[in-house]
Amino acid sequence: MKKTLSVDLRERIVAAYDAQEGTRAEVAKRFNVSVGMVKKLLAQRARTGDLRPRHRFSGRRARLLPNHGAKLKQLIAEEPDLTLAEMKDRLTLD
Repeated sequence: MKKTLSVDLRERIVAAYDAQEGTRAEVAKRFNVSVGMVKKLLAQRARTGDLRPRHRFSGRRARLLPNHGAKLKQLIAEEPDLTLAEMKDRLTLD
């Protein structure tokens, strides 16, 4: 299981790269992380200005559309024994 890098380590990685203490690959090797992680941290900082972990933004995006939420609640209230397939069929008909 992969562990989240501490904010301190993230800051040291980016600071080393900013101080031109090596290429991305050299910095990655020095801190025992992947080159992809170094790229990710640099991109995240450029995009958000922050290096903290962004767990709440990871994973698959919800496929349930906002306008389906109310309809789904109504369907379950009316017919609590609906299967997932039946719910999907009824939501896509609208």
